[in-house]
Amino acid sequence: MAILDTETQVSFFVGDFGSGLDHPECVACGPDGTAYAGGEAGQVYRVNVEQRTFEEYANTGAFVGGMAVDATHHVYACSGGEVKRITPDGTVSTYTAGSDERAMVTPNYPAFDAHGNLYVSDSGAWKEDNGCLYRVAPGGRAEVWCDALTEFPNGICLHPGGESLYVAVSLNPPRLARVKIESDGTAGEAETVILLPETVPDGLAFDTDENLYISCYRPDRVYRLSASGDLEILAEDVEGTVMAAPTNVAFCGSNRDVLLSANLGRWHLACYDVQATGAALHYPDIS
Repeated sequence: MAILDTETQVSFFVGDFGSGLDHPECVACGPDGTAYAGGEAGQVYRVNVEQRTFEEYANTGAFVGGMAVDATHHVYACSGGEVKRITPDGTVSTYTAGSDERAMVTPNYPAFDAHGNLYVSDSGAWKEDNGCLYRVAPGGRAEVWCDALTEFPNGICLHPGGESLYVAVSLNPPRLARVKIESDGTAGEAETVILLPETVPDGLAFDTDENLYISCYRPDRVYRLSASGDLEILAEDVEGTVMAAPTNVAFCGSNRDVLLSANLGRWHLACYDVQATGAALHYPDIS
């Protein structure tokens, strides 16, 4: 376990992207490099990264949290206490609302594994330490997979090797954690990777060199954690204008070389020139 040292700061910030979005918390990349984002009034946006244009093509009816995308461009969005499934033509349905034993409270971020299982963080209620992690089998049957990280588990992503799930834990204390995925698919030990005091970590994304990018709801900052454990401030905005509560982060575009962050406090995505390629994600065909 490491503790944050903020002496190193590197700024790779480029500028805003897709102005006109409604306070997006999430940004995700589809199999063809198309970016997706969500709005606070339920909007689901499709973003052409190369042309820097977007369209609203669906609406969930409630605030949209994190997203994942499958091989056939169906979007799985945390919204309204459920994980919604949105078809390419904009039809919205419920994919899961939790298990028979435990309903979801605040589903926050989903991520697919190689087998089509969808891991979902349920943050619970703020400061009530009642969060958990679900695993949803292809088709929508959910189970509580890990209840060891209760303190507002937020953004998640799989390690590129698939052996563990990384979790941004926003509270008590704020930190980056990981949960081992055992050979039988069950959750192994949960451990702290690095403490992030005086922050609210929110989003995660790996690049192909296994550097991990950590975006923060507070302050307006994105970190980069190297595979060897060195942490640096990649970019920050003390004015909170171009970077404004950068919640989720994703490598997008046809070559996965455009790093975007959502801005919950504004109306656009932020773009960063990091000279890196995002790690390949899993896009299962579960249609």
